[in-house]
Amino acid sequence: MDSVLLSGLGIAGNMSADNSSLDPGDVTVPLRNLRNSVQCVRDRVRDGESKECNEDFNLQQFWDTLGQAFKAASQGATKLSLVFSKPPLPSAQDCERLADSIEKNVLTLATVYYWLPKSQGITLRRIARDATVEVLEGISQLIEVILNTPLQSLSQEQLTSTGGVWSSCDYIHRLPQDNQAAVLSVMASYSAVVKDAIEEMEQAQADSQDPFSDVLDDDDLDSRGNQDTYWSEEDKQLMAPCQGLMKAGKACLKKLSGAVKAHGKVDSPECIAQLDDLADITKEISPNVDDLALSLYPPMNYAGVRLNAARLASVVKKVLEITKSSHVCPEAELAWVQFLDGAVQHNMQKVKNLTQNSI
Repeated sequence: MDSVLLSGLGIAGNMSADNSSLDPGDVTVPLRNLRNSVQCVRDRVRDGESKECNEDFNLQQFWDTLGQAFKAASQGATKLSLVFSKPPLPSAQDCERLADSIEKNVLTLATVYYWLPKSQGITLRRIARDATVEVLEGISQLIEVILNTPLQSLSQEQLTSTGGVWSSCDYIHRLPQDNQAAVLSVMASYSAVVKDAIEEMEQAQADSQDPFSDVLDDDDLDSRGNQDTYWSEEDKQLMAPCQGLMKAGKACLKKLSGAVKAHGKVDSPECIAQLDDLADITKEISPNVDDLALSLYPPMNYAGVRLNAARLASVVKKVLEITKSSHVCPEAELAWVQFLDGAVQHNMQKVKNLTQNSI
């Protein structure tokens, strides 16, 4: 079984290369070989491609089998950690048998992951890939820790590494089960980033009052040299529509998530692909919100603010366009799409008007 799986992953012969010269008393040889194999499989999973389509594919069966593979990987890591937690050390032959067993678990895990075709959703596949890579990385780190610490003692680092593998394997039960759920999960992460950026900006405004603004007249304030530490009245006027754009991005993610939850389908390749398109374009909202927020801190460069505002406006409008043409936007959803499109245009026009002299 292991040779077939190794060949399928393009790493045949990797594990057994050093075994011909195995020292009967050296338990580190099979451990080093196992580490190398795990790392090679990890890299293949990270960079490899699955089938485009599999008409006989059963998604529920895939998750059941992947769950079993994750469980076996967790059990193998536990056995490995226990064997090297206290004396006596296993023989080199016993260590090799354990390494072979763990290698089979690792190869089975990778092979099951490769069952998942792209036709089930690129977003879903990325999430399954990342979860699989995390397990493989955890096992590799555990082996590295065992190799780099006294072999007959249980270090805190070994306990932590073992717990990391358990946590990664248990995460299988929290993974989205289809592309609709996968897209919702990534949109939720984008929304959290946008929410944090907006809240940080609002808090900065609340905390960033000029301490002398209430005792100096306007002429004195204009001549002060610490204007790079607070916002002028002109800055505040420009911030308002910029924050409007940021809030439009936040609202777009919230409303679109609701539409995907209510209307998203995974019963055809077209619908699955549309969900992937929405996931890909909404990914651009949060970094553009961050860029605009950072450019609003004093001292403000109006040309830079205008550029970042335009980029965010463009992304949000693109999201709305793709949403409008997708299956998650029946007539009942058109109102918020049109409203947000108008809000983006309105705020962007304000930004242009307030920055005319900076271009």
